[in-house]
Amino acid sequence: MKLARDIRTMVGKELRTEWRTHELVTAMGVLGVLVLIVFAFSFPPGTVSFQRLAPGILWVAFVFAGILGMNRAMAQEREEGCLQGLLLTPVDRGAVYLGKMITNLLFLLAIEALIVALCILFFNVSFAQGLGLFILVTFLGSVGYVAVGTLFSAIAAQTRFQEVLLPVLLIPLAAPILVAVVKCTGAVLEGGGFSAIAFWVKFLIAFDAVFIIGSFLVFEYVVQE
Repeated sequence: MKLARDIRTMVGKELRTEWRTHELVTAMGVLGVLVLIVFAFSFPPGTVSFQRLAPGILWVAFVFAGILGMNRAMAQEREEGCLQGLLLTPVDRGAVYLGKMITNLLFLLAIEALIVALCILFFNVSFAQGLGLFILVTFLGSVGYVAVGTLFSAIAAQTRFQEVLLPVLLIPLAAPILVAVVKCTGAVLEGGGFSAIAFWVKFLIAFDAVFIIGSFLVFEYVVQE
């Protein structure tokens, strides 16, 4: 029960901070939109099938928006010793990790909804078939991506090159997630049922569980000076 209260406290703090500044969501949204605009102008209408390109385009936008958000979220805690002060409170280190992870996930899911809506507008891509499966795959992929990203953003924030170090550390380790979600998204957009993505869904669930538990256990040692 104490862990649950600590997590709620952390999530509430993060949401109140973002509500006052709108810094993370705004930056993530702008970057995601810019990625879509670049792709929209890179492929003239009628030259390619956007239905087949949509999985890659969507997840490129999700990945870069997520990196920006997680990097900045942890950098805020390092400024003026906020993270040090947080660690001095009687809050479990794992609760700090889970609170940051849940908040990062909420922000990323909100931006993903915006990006998907703009993708439909820009590329005339239909998600009518298999919308539920698409939401499931996107959620599972986002959970695993944020679980790894939150841990590595804490590592990168303690260096002088955090903006460069986080993508260098995160993208190779998250590559299995990205492969799985792109394949699943492509199968769903082509009208495939759950049987077409069952293996990758199980893979994502296993990946999410392993990295959430592992990151929860090692976060305490990562944030120690």
